[in-house]
Amino acid sequence: MKIVQFDDKGRQIEIDGATEKPVARRDASALAPRPSFAQAPQAAAAPARRRKSGGLELHMFQTGTLRTKLKYIKMNQGEGDFEIPVPWFLIRHPRGNLVIDGGNAAEVAIDKRAHWGKVVDAYDPLMGLAENCVEQLKLVDVAPHSVRYVLQSHLHLDHTGAIGRFPKATHVVQRAEYDYAFAPQWFAQGAYIRADFDRPGLDWKFLGGDYTDNYDLFGDGTVRMIFTPGHSPGHMSFLVTLPQTGPVLLAIDAAYTRDHWEDRALPGLIHSAADAARSVQKLRRIAKDTGALVVTGHDPEGWAAFRKAPLDFYD
Repeated sequence: MKIVQFDDKGRQIEIDGATEKPVARRDASALAPRPSFAQAPQAAAAPARRRKSGGLELHMFQTGTLRTKLKYIKMNQGEGDFEIPVPWFLIRHPRGNLVIDGGNAAEVAIDKRAHWGKVVDAYDPLMGLAENCVEQLKLVDVAPHSVRYVLQSHLHLDHTGAIGRFPKATHVVQRAEYDYAFAPQWFAQGAYIRADFDRPGLDWKFLGGDYTDNYDLFGDGTVRMIFTPGHSPGHMSFLVTLPQTGPVLLAIDAAYTRDHWEDRALPGLIHSAADAARSVQKLRRIAKDTGALVVTGHDPEGWAAFRKAPLDFYD
């Protein structure tokens, strides 16, 4: 297994997964260039369409919902029932398909308590057998072997459904997130299901926090990874720039809902409140500079307004 990570000066290092020794080193800095943000209009709604555009596309899927309590989504805001979507994303790119997160693992639909344990008492997943990311991709004619990258915003249990499901994929995650997932603090232990990400034979590429902020995956400005810690120590958001729609900002769990986005609430599960607040401020600046369409992580009302796969997509 090959592992790619970055040292404390932002230089890329390849690690042999068996020996854990460096096998290659690049003297040039691996830091991604800062994006050049240009003003773009807010994306307008468009009628549903089914055919491929033939170019860059963003498809929005979900692996069912989670039934939970309001306080677990908006910190200290009540015991009322609250049901949230579990989104994940496909990006078709001329240089290869990529999946972001993949939602819940397929095993959740088979026996959720066996796979998640007692966490289902707080977050109860409602997911059909065919709602996993591999089966859903078949609906848009994407085969597992055609997925080049799996991008992990973080490694919480409702975001790890794609790991190990695509045989030719490189898995990209922040090094801080990967390390923390194997030894989380007590209050976060239930959020990490080790069976989802501790899998043999995977190719991992680790990013280095601020050193690799705004990492440009393809080198063409279409998919950038934005370091947004707070919800978890190595959380990432994504700025996707499409030819027709323009920029789309996938906040993921840096902002669960519009309340988080507008500084009216903190997420119910958090690693650092200060970092979470700073990350939202950072994303708001990016959204303002680019005019991006903002997609929050689990907002029931906001999610309902977007074009959904498999019938529709953004291009």
